[in-house]
Amino acid sequence: MRVVHLMASPFYGGPERQVLGLARHLPSGVESVFLSFAERGLCQALLDEVRGYGFEGKSLTNNTPRYFACVREVTAELRRVRANLLCCSGYKPDLVGWRAARSANIPVVSISHGWTSATWKVCCYEKLDKLVMRWMDAVVCVSKAQADKVRSAGVPEAKTTVIQNAIGEESFVEIKPENRNEMLGWFADAPRWLIGAAGRLSPEKGFAVFVDAAAQVARQRPEAGFVLFGDGPLRAELERLIAARNLRGRFILAGFRDDLSRFLPSLDVNVMSSFTEGLPVILLEAGAAALPTIATSVGGIPEVLDDGRTGYLVPSGDASALAQRIVTLLDNSVERQTMGRSARERVRRDFSFKTMSRRYDELFQKLVNGRSRDPGSTERFLSVNA
Repeated sequence: MRVVHLMASPFYGGPERQVLGLARHLPSGVESVFLSFAERGLCQALLDEVRGYGFEGKSLTNNTPRYFACVREVTAELRRVRANLLCCSGYKPDLVGWRAARSANIPVVSISHGWTSATWKVCCYEKLDKLVMRWMDAVVCVSKAQADKVRSAGVPEAKTTVIQNAIGEESFVEIKPENRNEMLGWFADAPRWLIGAAGRLSPEKGFAVFVDAAAQVARQRPEAGFVLFGDGPLRAELERLIAARNLRGRFILAGFRDDLSRFLPSLDVNVMSSFTEGLPVILLEAGAAALPTIATSVGGIPEVLDDGRTGYLVPSGDASALAQRIVTLLDNSVERQTMGRSARERVRRDFSFKTMSRRYDELFQKLVNGRSRDPGSTERFLSVNA
């Protein structure tokens, strides 16, 4: 079986890591090929990773709003590689991919990582995505919460399935003193505690709330330092907010790091301040690093974070609740370590790529075998939806 993954990747982030991890762990009889919209050349980060693992990766020449040109190009690529199934990640791949798959007469799957509503333009595309998902052969949701949203958007329950995100064994790294020392060196005065967060600097991640919480923590525990890994459109705004909260030199914007896993185990607490999520990979990576997390109770987060056992859940947008829980963990090293060990055990047990890839393979085999037994399915689909 040959599976083509269609993506629109401006950077190598969580969804990209998930799909590449899936490709790496599928059975040897399943070949994976990656296509990405160029995204102004930024897709190269994904393609470099893909090719580094021996997979074919190609940047598309067409892009939206040249919709029909995109469909024709993707269709041609599907035929060129003799694809048996198309797997789409994101609203742009969904909008183009479903039609290309129909033209190539192969089944199509959408992986619903979550909707962000980050901008007005994104909101419009996501509304179209919710419509197109109804026409997919299957929609994989990364959390039960996302599955509820997908079904509420009109996707039949029979087409939806929940396959949660995963991480590989390489994420289970140990503390190395030199990594913590490197982070401490980013501060003018080395802090006693390090509170970290990671993600794209965009509105849905709620990092302004994290900055407000950090200001409250800093007044109560002056020896605390804060590190935010990631980049994005809100960087300048966050820099201004950090200055306004008198956190310069105490709150570090560390930028995007492709070696984040080596820093996570050296933090004391991980924070997630999101307003919306699917099932965030950073939460799994923090657990693998034996790091307790304080996170907002949104999306699939409560499906991973056991409140009071592997970390704490707080309401989204509530900086005071977030600050209170941070102080609680800073003051209790035994609780931090116990929660961290519990988080690692939970992630290792329930969120492996081995389990995830087995479930995807079962779905892919079912769809491909079903299509081969029913060669008239595409013609009926097109006649009904013309």
